[in-house]
Amino acid sequence: MSVSATAITESRDDNRTMTREEMKVVFAASLGTVFELYDFFLVGLLASEIAKNFFSGVNPTAGFIFTLLGFAAGFLLRPFGAIVFGRIGDIVGRKYTFLVTIVLMGLSTFIIGLLPGYAAIGIAAPIIFVGMRMLQGLALGGEFGGAMVYVAEHAPNGQRGGWMAWIILTGALGFLLAMGVVIGLRTLIPAAQFADWGWRLPFLFSVLLLLISLWIRLKLDESPEFKRIKEEGKLSKAPISESFGEWKNLRLILIALFGIVPGQAVVWYTGQFYTLFFLTKVLKVDGTTTNALIVLATILTAPLYIFFGKLSDKIGRKPVYLGGLVLAATLFFPLFQALTHYANPAMEKALHDAPILVQANPTECSFQFNPIGTSKFTTSCDIVKGALARYGLDYQNKALPAGAVANVTIGRDMVEGYSASDPASVQKAKQFDDALRDALKKNGHEIGAVDPASINKPMALLILMVLLTFGTMTFAPTSAMLVELFPSRIRYTAMSFPYHLGVAWFGGFLPAITFAIVAATGDIYSGLLYPIVIAAASFVIVLIFARETKGVDIFVK
Repeated sequence: MSVSATAITESRDDNRTMTREEMKVVFAASLGTVFELYDFFLVGLLASEIAKNFFSGVNPTAGFIFTLLGFAAGFLLRPFGAIVFGRIGDIVGRKYTFLVTIVLMGLSTFIIGLLPGYAAIGIAAPIIFVGMRMLQGLALGGEFGGAMVYVAEHAPNGQRGGWMAWIILTGALGFLLAMGVVIGLRTLIPAAQFADWGWRLPFLFSVLLLLISLWIRLKLDESPEFKRIKEEGKLSKAPISESFGEWKNLRLILIALFGIVPGQAVVWYTGQFYTLFFLTKVLKVDGTTTNALIVLATILTAPLYIFFGKLSDKIGRKPVYLGGLVLAATLFFPLFQALTHYANPAMEKALHDAPILVQANPTECSFQFNPIGTSKFTTSCDIVKGALARYGLDYQNKALPAGAVANVTIGRDMVEGYSASDPASVQKAKQFDDALRDALKKNGHEIGAVDPASINKPMALLILMVLLTFGTMTFAPTSAMLVELFPSRIRYTAMSFPYHLGVAWFGGFLPAITFAIVAATGDIYSGLLYPIVIAAASFVIVLIFARETKGVDIFVK
């Protein structure tokens, strides 16, 4: 029996304990993914400093193009990375592929830290920045799937969910590491100096993380399953065409893309990121308090990834995943309402005592979907609703006849809107903003930061922990489920593509879609309809079309 065949036979022993070498495999794959996600999250956490340094001198048209490219690089290029590196991983090997991805991610992040600003090198600054973001997107598209496949092909069939949960845990740890480094430096370095040069330090720090990851990963061997299919001459010569050109494989990709991944993406993004937006932009909780609450909630719920991964090994992937979807879809509304009650009770009281009414011609009201922040909304309805949405205020709607100018009533005070096409729009904009602020303040609607002393922090923390728990329930079992769907010869390609495309489509657009829904309806909780509908659709698709994969022997495919 060959060495790799012996390893495969041992891997089928569901009751054995993890060896020291296998612990190293899980640690190395997980640690490398933590560092990659750390690099990826930095751009979002330092967006304002990056904009000032790289986009300050760009004209509006060019700025639009660079903004679009930067957004695309962050989310939409991940599926292309999955295709490029998935193919390499299925032909050349798992280990060498994610060595390449981590080098690409680390070097591109380090270069961003060194890159001179627009004032020094002009238009080359945003061009190079977008180029580095493209490399980051491509690298992450290959890294995460590769790490999952690599660990899965070392794990026993009966323990795969628990082993792979360590990779899923890296999403939270990468976010925590990035936030910890950025918050720590903001605390230690004066604001002016941080905006000037201090923001570069987290990017430069990535080279140290890169060297550590490379040192650990170079000590690893190729996965035993890849060795086996290579020895037996079963490697795919065209994993892309085999994945998408054969209906039996394409059908599984479609189930993953429209069933398994969307529910996991929206539930996890709602708990991990939409809560950040809701606390700061809607409930007006200061950034320091919000970050502290979310970081603490993330730390306290992180072990649940392992718990639910192991639970899926015992009772099945589908029960755990579907249970998370049901809980999220059922409890999102009451939990976010409770978050308002405990985080900003004054706002809750004002909405009850002095409700806000927007009167406008419905034909002038746009659906303000603006994922890259460059669209212009110019009608009086859009201006009034956009202002209230940015303040995070709840309001009701009443129709006016065509030609009427939109207005907003707060308690007994009415403020008239304006159209951006009005010749006096600049003057009217200031008048509208001042009058709106005065009316809101008069009626108890504070638009400034909430008093930290009024926040019930223990209850807010508990609610955040529950919301994050739903993410652990849906994320933990899906990693094993995706790997177990596909045969070894095309596994890297076939599972990476639907995962990254689904995350980009359904998770990446979540903030923009939820904001647009809130602006259109006036209900600060209505944006939750998006993740609830997606979670419900995923529930139905997975329940009907996805097979249970617990205990599947991936070594015989």
